[in-house]
Amino acid sequence: MAKIDRKDVERIIEAVGGKDNIDAATHCVTRLRFALADEGKVDAEALDKNNLVKGQFSSQGQFQVVIGPGIVDQVYDEMIAITGGDRASKDDVKTLASKKQNPLQRAIKTLADIFIPILPAIVMAGLLLGINNILTGPGIFYEGKSLIDVHKQWADVASIINLIASTAFTFLPVLIGWSAAKKFGGNPLLGIVLGLILVNPSLLSAYQYADAKLAGTVPVWNLFGFSVEKIGYQGQVLPVLVSAYILAKIEKFLEKRVHDSIKLLVVAPVALLVTGFLAFILVGPITFAIGNLLTTGLTSIFNSYSWLGGLIYGGFYALLVITGMHHTFLAVDIQLIGSNGGTFLWPMLALSNIAQGAAALAMMFILKEQKAKGLAVTSSISAFLGVTEPAIFGVNVRHKFPFIFGMVGSGIAGIVLAVNNVLASSIGVGGIPGFLSIFPNQWGIFFIGMAIVLVIPFIGTLLYGRYQLSRQTNKIEDTQDPIVNATAESVKTASGLSAVIPQSEEAMNSENTIVNIMAPMNGQIVPLSEVPDPAFSEKQMGQGIAILPSEGKVYAPFDGTVEHLMKKSKHALILSDTNGIQILIHVGINTVSLKGEGFTAHVESGSTITKGQLLLEFDKERIEEAGLPVITPILIPDGQERIGEIKEYDGEAVQAQARYSRLI
Repeated sequence: MAKIDRKDVERIIEAVGGKDNIDAATHCVTRLRFALADEGKVDAEALDKNNLVKGQFSSQGQFQVVIGPGIVDQVYDEMIAITGGDRASKDDVKTLASKKQNPLQRAIKTLADIFIPILPAIVMAGLLLGINNILTGPGIFYEGKSLIDVHKQWADVASIINLIASTAFTFLPVLIGWSAAKKFGGNPLLGIVLGLILVNPSLLSAYQYADAKLAGTVPVWNLFGFSVEKIGYQGQVLPVLVSAYILAKIEKFLEKRVHDSIKLLVVAPVALLVTGFLAFILVGPITFAIGNLLTTGLTSIFNSYSWLGGLIYGGFYALLVITGMHHTFLAVDIQLIGSNGGTFLWPMLALSNIAQGAAALAMMFILKEQKAKGLAVTSSISAFLGVTEPAIFGVNVRHKFPFIFGMVGSGIAGIVLAVNNVLASSIGVGGIPGFLSIFPNQWGIFFIGMAIVLVIPFIGTLLYGRYQLSRQTNKIEDTQDPIVNATAESVKTASGLSAVIPQSEEAMNSENTIVNIMAPMNGQIVPLSEVPDPAFSEKQMGQGIAILPSEGKVYAPFDGTVEHLMKKSKHALILSDTNGIQILIHVGINTVSLKGEGFTAHVESGSTITKGQLLLEFDKERIEEAGLPVITPILIPDGQERIGEIKEYDGEAVQAQARYSRLI
């Protein structure tokens, strides 16, 4: 391993504002992570010029400097020696970094942390409700009649689908209670019980409250002369969020003060009892009124200035994705559905996804380099199916004008939807499948909007790009997919990677060694651009691919040695083959935060390994429950001078097995 230059480390410290600007610093397998007193003091240009630095970015209050695997340990040790600072854990940095965020950023992050883990259940419910809409909506297949009116044998099928789909929304407070209690530091099981309390069948359903209020038949409890409405909070967000926060605080208060011998008898019963009374007497009525006031106000704005609301939300939704604020509007959508029976925001979200996909697709006809073309196609398909991050970060923001044309198209389509009051009965998958969430009688307008976001971003990007992008395209081609002078071809392997090692200048044309890097896991190979972390997606540390694993096992891709295993977190390995070529296997993104939970290592640093040997096991479900991506980058880190050429492929990954074994 190469020895680092102390002066380069000193320059990193100076570039981040000096040691006095560093509140805390830690590192993972690839980068330094700083909690800085003032990020405005960072000298980005100086960092870019530093020989040790592969990249830099700020995320969730942390300033991250990408160094690369292996050498980052040395850089961190040298930095601590120079600054005289204390070693910090990743939690220390995370805690300090969160304090640097303003209240709005912290609120957005909290909502995102609560809603992302329950998103799969909500998406499932939205898709199934869409199928139910197709079966039960009149006029879709037959004039004035639904499919089940004509084919009555499908009626019970539709009924079961509706039961399965509506359950997630009916018991939404249960899902939120679980996730919110966990986020606020309480017992998730108590959060589930709290949610069940708020939707108990003995309560008047929130969906029936308005009619009962008009009829004067709302049931009440009489608490010593004080009347409390006996209503549930189905489909509501705020009551369970605030109640879960109170529950967690009471639980933690009691945990510290109640003796261990009686905790089981005191903590949970008292916490739930107090929270339950507060929820029905105080929290529920106030937050229910606030929630209805917010939805009424938002609805009235869109009713009065529908074109403006459609233009702003439809046009700027993609910007919300970049900032992460889009997660906040999940709560708003759910509240609108619970209060009004439909949301006018989700249809615009679905079309914004398509707009960014259409702009990315247009770039395929502008870019000349094949890898960039492939990224444009794959990321556009992803956006058409509702996942826009690859298109936005991998293509559109990089070139700027596709992103702008995407916003223009979605803004115009947003006006069309808002003026015609197009509503979604549920939230599910965005993009083209989003029509399933729209009320069937409004599909016509929605499809007009869909045509707008397909045509305007695509044509605008294509025409402007061909006129303006020639020099920029040439620059991209010069910097992407570098190929060192090596004429030997490589072997296409199941891992999606192969490398050529020139033996000597004289033997360059005939005696190059081809390194077969077999798949370290089973799954599907995808480009690094789809990894939701710029250190990987922008290839700041090296070339490679990523795998969406189908099981939680990592195998040795070749005979060699374990150069480094992250001892505590176990989420990343650096392996070296018999030729001395190193690769990095990084299981999931930000999985270092799990502190090894869900990971079982079968080797340690320095272990000798044989191809196909089981190295590591990980719990996919545990990673996903934590709201973390399980996508696994596999890199050949930069700086390995013996490598002459690297090729990347896609397709299915089959561990320790090559799909092709012939020279191409």
